[in-house]
Amino acid sequence: MANTQSMCTSFMSELMYGYHQFGQPTLTSRGSLTAPTNDTFKGALYLASATINASTTAYSSTGEVTGTGYTAGGVTVTNATPPTYTNASSNAGVAYWTPSASLTYTTVTLTTAFDTVLIYNSTQGNRAVSVHTFGSQTITAGTFTLTMPSNTTTTALLRLATT
Repeated sequence: MANTQSMCTSFMSELMYGYHQFGQPTLTSRGSLTAPTNDTFKGALYLASATINASTTAYSSTGEVTGTGYTAGGVTVTNATPPTYTNASSNAGVAYWTPSASLTYTTVTLTTAFDTVLIYNSTQGNRAVSVHTFGSQTITAGTFTLTMPSNTTTTALLRLATT
């Protein structure tokens, strides 16, 4: 078993159906046309021995870490930055999004190796968004922080591009 970093395949299809509301800078979307509501996204940690990858369709506690101070389902993702887009030319562009703050798991003891975070939409049936891997970790009575990348066309946590 191994975790593999990827945007979840089901997420790409669900974007077309409008299941996920990351933010609303100026356009209107699902919900009230004058005051759309952002969905709540969460980040759950998974054991190095789990199998979380592109085929993951929803949050599950199977393979999730357990330990002192860790709440099943993970932490809420701070989502104050709406998705952004840019056009590089008339036929190429990039849409991108990064959480506006790091994911922080405070005062946790996780003694079994973990190496993955699943970002998922807890408002919409715990639908999976993306899987992100990092070096295998354990932690004892400490704070574990996943620092988010810059919100740019080349480094954002989620990027959709046309070519």
